[in-house]
Amino acid sequence: MLSYQHAYHAGNFADVQKHLTLYAVIDHLLRKKSAVTYIDTHAGRGLYPFATKETQRLQEYREGVWPLWLLRSQFSNPLVNAWLKTLESAQPTVGEFTHYPGSPWWLSRSLREQDRLRLFELHPGEHQHLNAQSLPKQAQRIYGDGLVGLSHQVPVATPRLCVLIDPSYERKVEYQEVVETVVYTMGKVRHAVVMIWYPLLPAGHHHALVMGLKESGIRKIWQSELQLREHNEQTHGMYGSGMLIINPPWGLDEHLAAAMAQITPQLGTTSRYHAEWLVAE
Repeated sequence: MLSYQHAYHAGNFADVQKHLTLYAVIDHLLRKKSAVTYIDTHAGRGLYPFATKETQRLQEYREGVWPLWLLRSQFSNPLVNAWLKTLESAQPTVGEFTHYPGSPWWLSRSLREQDRLRLFELHPGEHQHLNAQSLPKQAQRIYGDGLVGLSHQVPVATPRLCVLIDPSYERKVEYQEVVETVVYTMGKVRHAVVMIWYPLLPAGHHHALVMGLKESGIRKIWQSELQLREHNEQTHGMYGSGMLIINPPWGLDEHLAAAMAQITPQLGTTSRYHAEWLVAE
């Protein structure tokens, strides 16, 4: 099934959690000189103008990044400030907020000469949009299944590996496919930093993903969940967003928790954030 297009949801609260996490991980990795291979299994378009008909249809950014942008001068947390300042640099016109950058942009902006980036996208239309983006020469766009592609890429030639996995989960089997792919990847590169995004939906299918990784034998898994609204048996649609990080860089958990403590209240009176070690070392 290839119906999912992230343009309908660009800049929503899940993107805030996902890309703030991604930004923080990259910042930690860049503190060492050794080369990193970054792999994005579900890259999407790379850049999302708010004016497109897809994004305007739902305008989910108004419950996500938009209120944070409006309050950007009022935050005191250094990670939040750095992330929002970087977001400013993605805008074609200084001082205006017209575009939201997807994961390929966040990953490519910090590439050093020794680093590599592999961007997978299977949706033909989304891959066409991705091809139109200007990216550094170290970035390679690959038209194909990102989970299969990740399995074929490991082990990598660089000393370090960082992976972002964020499928649409339109197919229920994707939850298990992610578990199997991550277990295989960690078997090949045990020190890899792997970030896995998942939606919080009333059906609760994410529990199979979380428990599958918890019981896999993988060590050092940090979990965080951002709930935008309360949920019950009458809830419809995505009410929250989750992230799992395998082998998070030292200190990342505390830095992200402090940043999210400032961000979460600005996303609404019912928003809640919780983080803990799913599997300790």
